[in-house]
Amino acid sequence: MTETEIKLHWDGTAEEARALLGAHGYALAEPRIFEDNQLFDLASGRLQESDQVLRLRITSSPAGHTRAMVTYKGPAAREIYKSREEIEFEVSDAVAFVLVLHRLGYRRGFRYEKFRSTFRGNGEPGLLTIDQVPIGIYLELEGPQDWIDIAANRLGFSRDKFLTASYASLYGQYREQHPSAPADMTFDLESPYISTTKTP
Repeated sequence: MTETEIKLHWDGTAEEARALLGAHGYALAEPRIFEDNQLFDLASGRLQESDQVLRLRITSSPAGHTRAMVTYKGPAAREIYKSREEIEFEVSDAVAFVLVLHRLGYRRGFRYEKFRSTFRGNGEPGLLTIDQVPIGIYLELEGPQDWIDIAANRLGFSRDKFLTASYASLYGQYREQHPSAPADMTFDLESPYISTTKTP
């Protein structure tokens, strides 16, 4: 499976972003959820050096439902869009999965949190999300390249506004300007998985 996406930095509020999407016919497909994302790598940093990603994502809904998703992402092509192989599956026991990773020599690296709301257009092949992260608000468009162009233009964004950087890279840029910022991009919220996913 190939994932193709771009990000757009949003200067307004999340409410204004939702209003913009609604005005252009995009309806809420998945309600706002909280995500605790954790990236894993070997001590050598082999995955990062080869532009690969191994991520554990814990999502929590307002109703209290949680899911644990594992994602592998292959090396990315970053030109106008970011495209890369993506393999994703759900695990029933996040704690046991992390323990297996530790046994294989993987350790948690960068961790980032966000609130995400997902929208779709009627019959359109892509999806849009509003991501609220500690360093700002971003719109993410995922789908075929021609659809991304059409949807972005409809929302008032040209190609020169497209971002292909990951949240890890965006936060790295933020830390260059804010040296005292912590290593992880979090809201300092309590998560039931924080303590159990640290290196034993």
